[in-house]
Amino acid sequence: MQMTQPSNFVELLRDQAQRQPAQVAYIALKNGEKEDRRITYGELDQQARAIATHLTTQISLGERALLVYPYESGIEFITAFLGCLYAGIVAVPSHPPRSRYTLNDLSARLETAKAKAVLSTQSLGNKLKRQLSDPEIPASQMQLQWITPSALPIAEATDWKTPDINGDTLAFLQYTSGSTGTPKGVMIDHRCLLYNQQVLQQAFGHSDQSIGVGWLPLFHDMGLIGNALQALYLGTSCILMSPIDFIQKPIRWLRAISHYGATTSGGPNFAYDLLCKQVKDEQLDDLDLSRWQVAFSGAEAVKVETMDRFAAKFERCGFQRRAFYSCYGMAEATLFITGGEKAELPQVQYVQAEALEKNQVAVASPQQKRARALVSCGRPWLDGKVAIANPNTLTRCPPDQVGEIWFSSAGLGQGYWQQPDLTERTFQARLETGEGPFLRTGDLGFMLDGHLFITGRLHDVLVFWGLNHYPHHIEHTVSTCHPGFSPDCAAFSIPVEGQERLVIAQEVQRSQRRSLKAKDIAHKIHWVAFEEHFVDVHALALINPGGLPKTPSGKIQRSACRQQFLDGTLKVIDEWRSPPQMPTDIPGLMRYYFNPLNHLKRYIAQAQWP
Repeated sequence: MQMTQPSNFVELLRDQAQRQPAQVAYIALKNGEKEDRRITYGELDQQARAIATHLTTQISLGERALLVYPYESGIEFITAFLGCLYAGIVAVPSHPPRSRYTLNDLSARLETAKAKAVLSTQSLGNKLKRQLSDPEIPASQMQLQWITPSALPIAEATDWKTPDINGDTLAFLQYTSGSTGTPKGVMIDHRCLLYNQQVLQQAFGHSDQSIGVGWLPLFHDMGLIGNALQALYLGTSCILMSPIDFIQKPIRWLRAISHYGATTSGGPNFAYDLLCKQVKDEQLDDLDLSRWQVAFSGAEAVKVETMDRFAAKFERCGFQRRAFYSCYGMAEATLFITGGEKAELPQVQYVQAEALEKNQVAVASPQQKRARALVSCGRPWLDGKVAIANPNTLTRCPPDQVGEIWFSSAGLGQGYWQQPDLTERTFQARLETGEGPFLRTGDLGFMLDGHLFITGRLHDVLVFWGLNHYPHHIEHTVSTCHPGFSPDCAAFSIPVEGQERLVIAQEVQRSQRRSLKAKDIAHKIHWVAFEEHFVDVHALALINPGGLPKTPSGKIQRSACRQQFLDGTLKVIDEWRSPPQMPTDIPGLMRYYFNPLNHLKRYIAQAQWP
């Protein structure tokens, strides 16, 4: 295991390759099941040097190179990424475009990064050339070097020269997920990268005996930094599979953990939900999850009911509930912000929903009506500090108040690529006392007993009748109230006759696409939302599976969903809107819902509920 801190990631890998050249670094699984390829530290170093040697003949030190690889090309992506670092070239990891929207996003990255080269496979590279030649695509006029690293002769490795880099040298541009706006390139230097690896090692309790399994996409910070590069930092092995292979057959993830005796693996909350639904009881006897020590959950809200279901289902396979590890991070912080203690259950805190709507924290009991269960995201590590700030007054919030989460650490990115004003506003925040600088995360939360609890996004908060509402709370209520609904739901507001009104866009299960009608279930949704959240639903849109706009990491893009709904471009199967005679004020809705005749109508509707 790496005990001394190198000054950059190239020194790190060079040292690992010299000390243990035969140690397996990565194992790639074909179709998420059979071994397709292995690569050792010695081979990894050799290929990185060969790629770097060629790159330096094509583009200059400090230039940007876009990395675009198919999901299943994990080892090829990693060697290309390391080849950029070995050449002093700034890597720009990008997702392979699968639609016109993602192609435009790729074009935007090429333009904003002012990339000079594209690294890819031969087949995908040829396809991208054709797609980007479309005159309607802005990047079509760019002069790019197209490079296929896997086709380069390995003999070029002997001509490699150590680049002039240090800890402050830019390693890569990590684009934000775009869940709340236009993706931005965060500048990550070598020092940030190494710092985050040290944090992960300590927070996860890793050693040179740790083994990782990862299906998260490598162009995403959690997959690249949390899975792939952590293995290099430790000098251990990581098993890679495509996220598509996981989604198509979720048990492949658990079988890989079982077969290789993985100690660390994880993903967003939805992945654990998917396993609970898709893995059959008769498949459990072949799984051994007893060596799984860190089942991290991040990138979206961690739900206590998901942990309960997963632990109950897979306990017979040796899974231990204390392996659950909730964490919180973002691209602007390179990756890690807070995390729990290894081998300790994530803390669950119940709070009063009514207080949250007023940005207040009031502890509740699990049995209390409208109690909300929040899972702790742990604490900051090393020199990390969290401040809960009032975003308007720039003062610290009292302990019983929700505020914006501000974070300071040596692991923060340098800022946004070529956006100095936005960088100053986001990365250089200071409290009224002058304390700082802090990163403004845009997330809302509070600290309780040293634990961070996240309640929502600053700019996603919906306001109806003067009360604050967190979209993900409403989304969870709606998506779980019908067996034909999928977990993917978006709650947002639109202006209607001068008022902001609530819209629900809900994906349905594939088997329910033709049978579900919005008007048949609108009353149920209307009532559940009113009863649980004291909100009035203006419109319900049933969406095709996969129809909601999402980031490459699977987060719902509420702003894009809202815009598509307004434009009429959302992939709607069926839609219901509140009739004009429906009351929209509180007294009117109270009369409507508690009128005996309407009660009778509701009970009839519930009796017909499938």
